[in-house]
Parts: sequence; structure tokens; C-alpha cells
Amino acid sequence: MSNAELANALLQACQQRGIMLATAESCTGGMIIAALTDIAGSSAVVDRGFITYSNEAKMEMLDVSATTLEAHGAVSRETVLEMAAGALTHSRASLSLAVTGIAGPSGGSAEKPVGLVWFGVALAGQPVIAEQQLFGRKGREFIRHETVRHALQLGLRALGEDQTR
Repeated sequence: MSNAELANALLQACQQRGIMLATAESCTGGMIIAALTDIAGSSAVVDRGFITYSNEAKMEMLDVSATTLEAHGAVSRETVLEMAAGALTHSRASLSLAVTGIAGPSGGSAEKPVGLVWFGVALAGQPVIAEQQLFGRKGREFIRHETVRHALQLGLRALGEDQTR
């Protein structure tokens, strides 16, 4: 499926369940919410997108703690869990998708290489889940595109939807 098809499937799944969706994005800079709002009728389920590129934005908009950022960094499991939870807290959404990563081409390290992205998914009433993907040094555009794709797939998975239909 293309990203547009995945976005449409996620919107339909949310609509069928009567739930709103929010995103908390760092490395994608709003590309996930853009993929969703590119689709006519998305306003029925899309509540808002938080673009939290800086640490300050993560703290101010999503309640990511300074302690978490200092101890683990912006690109970490701990941070993305707080981002996903914060997006639910500060929206009308019942489902949130959060991403934070290193799209490159610079900025990576041995512990956190370019292409590392952490994903968080929060569904009201369920524990927040996180997972990481290593997309490799395949270029900023590739990493961001694949991050959008994987986030949409995770949203569908969280709702129990088969993304291969």
C-alpha cells in the first residue's frame, strides 16, 4: 500500500470506531498529519498534530519531562512514550502516533545513528507502546517517507486492522 492508501485506511478505521486521532512529530516535521489531512473528509477524525522539533516544544506541548530528555535524549524510547501520551492528554484524540528520530544526513552517533527512529502509539485505555526502526543512511527523504509509512502501519495495527487488504 502507498502512504496515501495507508492514511486513508487509518482514517476509515478511526471513523468506524468513532475515535479521533492526533500526531506528535519531530523528525517528520508534520508529514504524518499532512498525509492524513491530504484526504478529503479527514476532519471527521483528525483532531490535531503537534510538531515538536525542539526539546522545548516537546516539554511545552506534550509534557515530555526535562529529566527524560537529559537522561535519554530526544531520540529515545522514553521520550517517544511521553510524546505519545502527551498527545492524548492535550487533545480530544483516543489514538496518537508519535515519532522522534535522526533523519540526517548529519547528527547521528554510534549509539544513535542516522536512520534511527522511535515510534510511539497511544490508544486510550491501553498501555503506550514504543518500537524503533533503523532505516539506515539512505537519505533524509527516504527516512522521513518510511517513518510516515511505518507510523501509519502502527496506527492500523493498534486498531487491529490488517494493513495488507
